[in-house]
Amino acid sequence: MPLSPEQEAEIAAQRSESHQTLRATAPGMEQHLYTAHPVLDHGFVRVIDYMGDDSAITQAARVSYGRGTKSVSNDEGLIRYLMRHWHSTPFEMCEIKLHVKLPVFVARQWIRHRTANVNEYSARYSILDREFYIPAPDSLAAQSTTNNQGRGDVLEGAEAQRVLDILRDDSMRAYDHYEEMISQDGQQGLARELARMNLPANIYTQWYWKVDLHNLLHFLRLRADAHAQYEIRVYAEAIAKLVADWVPATYKAFEDYRMGGATLSATGLECIRRMLKGETVTQENSGMSKGEWREFEGLLG
Repeated sequence: MPLSPEQEAEIAAQRSESHQTLRATAPGMEQHLYTAHPVLDHGFVRVIDYMGDDSAITQAARVSYGRGTKSVSNDEGLIRYLMRHWHSTPFEMCEIKLHVKLPVFVARQWIRHRTANVNEYSARYSILDREFYIPAPDSLAAQSTTNNQGRGDVLEGAEAQRVLDILRDDSMRAYDHYEEMISQDGQQGLARELARMNLPANIYTQWYWKVDLHNLLHFLRLRADAHAQYEIRVYAEAIAKLVADWVPATYKAFEDYRMGGATLSATGLECIRRMLKGETVTQENSGMSKGEWREFEGLLG
């Protein structure tokens, strides 16, 4: 289970409290506050705090003292304009703080998004739990033959079972040795900051991650993409659902222009103009490399 009974009781206590405020709140996000949304086998994502809503974005764009125009459609239109023209500052007016429990190897991918504030559980001071990410059988895949960063066909039968056994056995053996090294039963015990180096990358860690909406949407555009690694993509998908309830107008525009849209180079745009005029355009006369042409064809379907 992602949460212990003590953690569940703490969350229930947090959700039972309410506070009066004069600041804007988002009803959809209020429903998510403190609740842990399970991800993978032991992980979760939960909202600790947030600031702003859709109206904060339009207010910042207009630099007004009110809540924007009285017309929701006008505010939605402005948000779509800002998204369409790649404005960033108005979306930075909203922030969110998340509590995330995730495998270390996912955290190392995640931390490459350097536009957030992070405070991670310290294995120098505390002892890590015996919790490891073990993939579900349908997530065990061979190396892709066409993509050095991707996966190929799912492993099956005896090979899949052998890999799962190795992952479980190695994880447990490493943790057994970790406990032996830090134990002070009849010995001094190795410092925790040294003993942790023996733990595998699939052990779980936790952090608080605070980020503004502009940079969060950039994270989602990359990590909720179908080509992203599965283990980080499921976290991005869980966060995306929270964002959709927090700033629905912004998320709708984001889905349309970022997740569902495409960016063309000047060369690609010129190829489309030539095609519309009835010209036959091939990779050889397009001015694109083979890789660019392959991606261009993919965009055109």
